[in-house]
Amino acid sequence: MNLFSKFRLGNLRDSAPFSILLALYLLVNLAGHAQSKGTLADVSFMEGRWKGTFNGGPIDAAWAAPQGDNLAGFMRMMKDGKVTMYELLIFEQTEKGPIVLVKHFKPGLIGSEEKDVSDRYSFIEAKKNQALFEKADGQIRIIYEKRSDNQLVIQRGNQKDGKWVFADLFVFDRVK
Repeated sequence: MNLFSKFRLGNLRDSAPFSILLALYLLVNLAGHAQSKGTLADVSFMEGRWKGTFNGGPIDAAWAAPQGDNLAGFMRMMKDGKVTMYELLIFEQTEKGPIVLVKHFKPGLIGSEEKDVSDRYSFIEAKKNQALFEKADGQIRIIYEKRSDNQLVIQRGNQKDGKWVFADLFVFDRVK
């Protein structure tokens, strides 16, 4: 006895439209579940060298192409010809999807976080040329977005009145 025999659907369950609707429902739900995991391909658009301004000085960024289980990048922030901060960003592929590990360094490569600690962001979702991550404490979300072939933007989001509100944090132009 199959599962549907308990229901009085008559010939509906045997009809082509019902079968098509059931197949589409399963396909959409399984596809959505599979994509929510994410891969490093979802952030591969970041590859390259980028330059912008931040806090009155230049900011440089570079990301290597994904290789194996990671994508590595860095940022250098400067003001008045002197470095103010370095940031190392590592995207690692895990079973649950990509994570971002971030370490900050002061001039002299002095770590801002404890030796074995890094900011950790988990993958939420991706669209074409855009990926959303959330900090482990759930207080901050980051969107990495390639707005055009020559512009990369990192947005920071905070909750306000129960909704996520994002603002551009870094706006980069491609270095050619």
